Amino acid sequence: MMTLFGFIYAFLETMCSSLSIYRHPVYSYITWLIFRTQNNGFSMHAFNLKALAAAGLTSAWLASPVAAFEIYQQGEGDNKAVVSIGGYVKMDIRHVNGDIAYQDYWVANYPGGEPTDTSHTGFNVRESRVNLKVDYGDITGFVEIDFYGGGGNEIISNSSNPRLRHLYFTYQNWTAGQAWSTFMPVRSMPETLDFGGPFIGEAFMRAVLVRYTYGNWEFALENPETWGDGDIGTPSSAIGLSGDDADPDESIPDFVTRYTHNADWGWVALAGMVRQVDEGGIDETAFAANIAGFLKVFERDDFRFQITGGEPGRYASAAMTPDIVINPATDETEVEQTLAYSFSYRHHWSDSLRSTAYYGTAETDVLEKKRSQWGVNLIKQVNQHLKVGMEYGNYAIDDEGILAVDSDYLQVSAQMSF
Repeated sequence: MMTLFGFIYAFLETMCSSLSIYRHPVYSYITWLIFRTQNNGFSMHAFNLKALAAAGLTSAWLASPVAAFEIYQQGEGDNKAVVSIGGYVKMDIRHVNGDIAYQDYWVANYPGGEPTDTSHTGFNVRESRVNLKVDYGDITGFVEIDFYGGGGNEIISNSSNPRLRHLYFTYQNWTAGQAWSTFMPVRSMPETLDFGGPFIGEAFMRAVLVRYTYGNWEFALENPETWGDGDIGTPSSAIGLSGDDADPDESIPDFVTRYTHNADWGWVALAGMVRQVDEGGIDETAFAANIAGFLKVFERDDFRFQITGGEPGRYASAAMTPDIVINPATDETEVEQTLAYSFSYRHHWSDSLRSTAYYGTAETDVLEKKRSQWGVNLIKQVNQHLKVGMEYGNYAIDDEGILAVDSDYLQVSAQMSF
């Protein structure tokens, strides 16, 4: 532990000196930050900005801030093909200490399913991604992969399998393929180092869908899937989803609509969803709503928020609760209800230095699960293509009927965008 944090401290102090951060006014503001090992772990007893100010970190790193660059062009008019490539390379050094087992990023689940005395450091690059865009006039195709597809090991090869994130095309007002769900307010997600930040308080999902956009309105039919009946719609062969892998029901697509109001002060959006839940011996219509926003504060800061309520199931609080659960009091299958919310504040210390503080939480009605995550970071934009930083936070589980547990995490990341 001391060796690890001594290394990180020395590394960040060198960065501070080379980037002249000591001369920045934020240094005097956070000059009280120190790392301290405690109980074979660490705690942010105070914040030593000599180390942290150097970090200058970022995440939500959901998409590259650098526009993809063109690699091919041919033809003219509507037959003109323009091919662009983009993405980023991101390396994470993450330490988790506490009662919840190590995980590369928190997704509102309970790793291991029981308290685990943990003090683990992991290095990985799996969030890195590559995307390709093809334009033919008003037709655009887009595909993106990252490397969280499982497989590989840390013994020799350190290989990781690619995972399909997006594969869709747009034509005029139409979008068809696999993309962010219409229920998900992507632009309200905070800038974090932990992969998606507070998944626990967010509506988060990719779906195969057909979407029509009309002004500020969006209307979509999305792939139906009921989670909690024993299967998750996973194809087991090269012919795709087939036989026992496919639910015999799920005949009606999920319907989602969203309205976004844009203004000089930011934007606010309201989304609604209705879907059929017809597995596990029940046949019900489920409803959910999400309100989200992005508010400009002062000259350059912003406040982001979202609230989800109703019966969103797998659409919210990733991996926390299935769509249907068995009520322990009645032993009957019910559609679970969830209330989830998250908010964040981002402050710009200068043109190249910024911080985000965020919090997300969710609780369910039937199984009485309650989980939360918070974090704070410092991000240094070294140049247009490179940013580095550090984030400290905590993930906690306080479900009914089990011992409350939590883990702290400290993450240092560097990202090169292209």
